[in-house]
Amino acid sequence: MTGDPAALTRARAAILPGDGAFGATMHALETRGLDGAIREFIARGKPFLGICVGMQLLYESSLEHGDHAGFGVLPGTVERFRNAPRVPHMGWNSLEVLREHPFLAGLGAGSYAYFLHSYRAGVDASTLAATEHGDRFAAIVARDNVMGTQFHPEKSQTAGAILLDNFLRIAAA
Repeated sequence: MTGDPAALTRARAAILPGDGAFGATMHALETRGLDGAIREFIARGKPFLGICVGMQLLYESSLEHGDHAGFGVLPGTVERFRNAPRVPHMGWNSLEVLREHPFLAGLGAGSYAYFLHSYRAGVDASTLAATEHGDRFAAIVARDNVMGTQFHPEKSQTAGAILLDNFLRIAAA
């Protein structure tokens, strides 16, 4: 864990955890000079994992409490659930794997993950796995060296442990 942009630049891999709102999180990264370090880190092709709002920040923008720019690694806008039975979405959902990727190695069909969020990204070409809570949305994404989970792998028992282990294997390769 670091708040030092130089330490991030020297790292072999990075995880951006998520807790809080999109705009406030991006502002906190900008205030610490970490936004530029993250952009540089990703551009260098190093393994990067975004978790929850950390994944959402990978998109071009979010409409959470206003219109906020993200890192733009993934196309699209993160939006509030429209058809959800309740918001926030809190609980376990099964994952529908849409395409293979080393990040998903060993993840069984119908694996469950723990979600806690009110905003979601749509399913697109970067989506590795999707799920549904009124709206169908991206649960796991990847593009080049960047991966993300909308859910919290650290709270998702077996599925989460598999994904974190896979990320570490990718980072060590």
